[in-house]
Amino acid sequence: METIYTRIRTRARQIVSSFPTPDFYKKEADAIASSRKLMEKSRHISDLKTIVTEHLEDDFGHGLQHAVKVSLEAGSLVLIEGQRMPLSRQTITRYVLLVQCAGLLHDIRRKQKNHAIKGAAFAKKLLQDFPLSSKEVADICLAIQNHEAFKNKIEIDSPEGKLISDCLYDADKFRWGPDNFTDTIWEMVSFLNPPLETFIAHYPKGMKSLERIKQTFRTHAGQRYGPQFIDIGLAIGEELYRVIREEFVQPLRRN
Repeated sequence: METIYTRIRTRARQIVSSFPTPDFYKKEADAIASSRKLMEKSRHISDLKTIVTEHLEDDFGHGLQHAVKVSLEAGSLVLIEGQRMPLSRQTITRYVLLVQCAGLLHDIRRKQKNHAIKGAAFAKKLLQDFPLSSKEVADICLAIQNHEAFKNKIEIDSPEGKLISDCLYDADKFRWGPDNFTDTIWEMVSFLNPPLETFIAHYPKGMKSLERIKQTFRTHAGQRYGPQFIDIGLAIGEELYRVIREEFVQPLRRN
């Protein structure tokens, strides 16, 4: 049976479709395509994706689809930022692999308290069987530990480690834009199933968190594109809030 949240999600997706695509996807299309190509041709990423599929639970809207999207766009950011540093093509390609590993694993313990720390510990054990150096595994694990917003950030003393960490963070926070209203919120709601009144009561707090995230992007590209993701998300959220009150809350009160 169709639930009220199913109907709200449909309206949310209609609203999202009426807003412009973030500039990142147009202006950095080449980097995104290159990241996707590297992801698809990597046997190690393919193997890791299989493992993640077996372990990653989707109850909080941070399942495989989210992990793959974060991995892809984190790889794109590494390609963009790597050219600024500058790094050799071979080195950049290696860092793309590392950040894609981090992206696939960053929410592997999403349902647990202190999930970033526990996810990093899981990743450290898992990656021992992959052809990665101890330094590369450490960089991946630090990136996973550092991906949460509004938490104390671990300072990283190597430029490559910082690159991987910052690109993972920014790609993850891009999801706080339109994706928040097409998928993430509704997958969380599907698991928690709160009364509509509770959902409405917490809505303004969630919007304030979106506003706060704008100032936290870490890479140059993230600082360039990230705020627009959030601004679009905020505009979508405000329109959806109006629609929920007018089309869903008021009819319930009249009944």
